Amino acid sequence: MDAAATKGRLDQWLWHARLFKTRTLATRMVRTGKVRVDGNKITKAGFLVEPEQTLTFRKDDRERVVIIKAIGTRRGPAPEAQTLYEDHSPAPVQKAGDAPHTAGPYRPRGTGRPTKVERRATDHLLGKS
Repeated sequence: MDAAATKGRLDQWLWHARLFKTRTLATRMVRTGKVRVDGNKITKAGFLVEPEQTLTFRKDDRERVVIIKAIGTRRGPAPEAQTLYEDHSPAPVQKAGDAPHTAGPYRPRGTGRPTKVERRATDHLLGKS
């Protein structure tokens, strides 16, 4: 094996693994120092990563911890991208005020916006009054 097959650029790897939608977003996260490799803050998008290194970063208000399993050569389909890493992220924490989308009274589709009386009744049921 040569060095090119065992190492890859950090921003490209994040994009190949589909952890970021675009390579520009991945590069921006690395350059602003929001990605850590084995606990060290990295600010160069061209930093070379290799298998068994741990990446830590925040995305969508959630802490992500992934261990690199392989270096990708292309941005393939999602099942292929998921083989590039092992996810050790903690489960997302639900905030006290956040209720599941299914909570609340049922409202038939197409009945329009709730009236003020209905909205106040909903707020009362959810304990927001």
